[in-house]
Amino acid sequence: MTRNNQKVSDPRILQYIEVAERLKQGDYNLDLAVTPVDEVGKLGQALRDLAKTLEKRYHELQKLDEITWHINAGLLLDDILENVYHNFRSLIPYNRIGFALIDNESSTAQVRACWAKSDQKVVKLTKGYTAPLAGSSLETIIANDQPRILNNLVAYLECKPQSDSTRLIVEEGMQSSLTCPLIANGIPVGFIFFSSIRPNTYAEMHVDIFKRIAGQLSVIVEKGRLVSELAGQKTAIEKQNQELQRLNEVKNAFLGMAAHDLRGPIGFIQMISQFLLEPSEEVSENELKDFLDDIYRQTNHMLTLIDDLLDVSQIEAGELNLNLVTVEIDKLVSEAVSRHAKMAAPKGTQVLLETISRGSAMADPVRLRQVVDNLISNAVKYSPPGSRVTVGVERIDGDWRVNVKDEGPGLTDEDRRHLFQNFARLSARPTGGEKSVGLGLAITRRVVEAHGGTIGVDSEPGLGANFWFTIPA
Repeated sequence: MTRNNQKVSDPRILQYIEVAERLKQGDYNLDLAVTPVDEVGKLGQALRDLAKTLEKRYHELQKLDEITWHINAGLLLDDILENVYHNFRSLIPYNRIGFALIDNESSTAQVRACWAKSDQKVVKLTKGYTAPLAGSSLETIIANDQPRILNNLVAYLECKPQSDSTRLIVEEGMQSSLTCPLIANGIPVGFIFFSSIRPNTYAEMHVDIFKRIAGQLSVIVEKGRLVSELAGQKTAIEKQNQELQRLNEVKNAFLGMAAHDLRGPIGFIQMISQFLLEPSEEVSENELKDFLDDIYRQTNHMLTLIDDLLDVSQIEAGELNLNLVTVEIDKLVSEAVSRHAKMAAPKGTQVLLETISRGSAMADPVRLRQVVDNLISNAVKYSPPGSRVTVGVERIDGDWRVNVKDEGPGLTDEDRRHLFQNFARLSARPTGGEKSVGLGLAITRRVVEAHGGTIGVDSEPGLGANFWFTIPA
């Protein structure tokens, strides 16, 4: 037998040369003569083994390309990692996959766990875990740009007991791990960790496939991270825009409320002023007193409205600053009851102190007095003449609770839905012609919450209402 006019002593050699040419073309379906088992036969067996290895590697790379194409269809980082977890088992055995980013925003680079999923019951190394990159084994992996295989995590932990991350995944039941560095455009971005409940899971696997996996995942994961960041920024911007729109609506409501509620009193005062300036009109002393009383009531209403508008504006802008000092709760409430009892007397309404516990709390006395005044004045405002408003103070489980009960019309379900909101108007009307702009309860709620307390109401239509609030003792 000859080849290129040269005599070949063993016909198998010519076959092996042809097989090598077919392997170069990607044809792995070979039928080789490997007998007799001499030196040439051993060469044939080596070619047969090489063909099987190349075919396996070829199918692995085909599968990897197919999987990464599918993974790359995800946009957000979490979606991409979910696809990795569900699709990579045909290439790499694992019970757990973890993902961490390198965070360079702080003074020293940190490795921050961002995602983990396991088919075991316990996951201890979870999102939020951080550790310095400098001086860690992960820094060495980045420097070498090589995957790291640990075939016995328990033994590794015995050698490095200071490794909290290893201790946590061992407590999850993991026995071996594969760590792949993720480097996109020459910049280290993070790590992906494959872990198994069996030791030596990755011992016989070829490192080249791991490097190929890490290389393709690096670009995909970095894309997902950037898209997720953009999505987060978009959400934050939308939320900020919504808040700006809400504040603009509040501002417009303020202006509308001020224009509407100030116009009446100003017009009334202007009318009285014009009447008093008219030289032809004679005004008795009693009439003059009535006019001055009316002017006082109207200016007092305008001042209250302006104070409320300023309060809400300040609160909406996040500028509610509390001056916390020791406040005797019983004394503050007692003084408020005494003050409102005098103001409610002309209406025939009694304001009574029902129960009181003595003690103090850290609070802003001006703001706390504002809360108590708002609740008592509201109770008087909506109670019929001749009724009673009772106020109580009690200590419950480390909190102070103040109750203000009235005998008014109570609250409907619709009232409850809008209670404590800006410009909320209740279905009931003030029983003595008092003015209301619907800001008092909104301000009260914000002041109570700024103290770390809560506010609420117990009421049924026709059975009065019990407004209450708590602050920490």
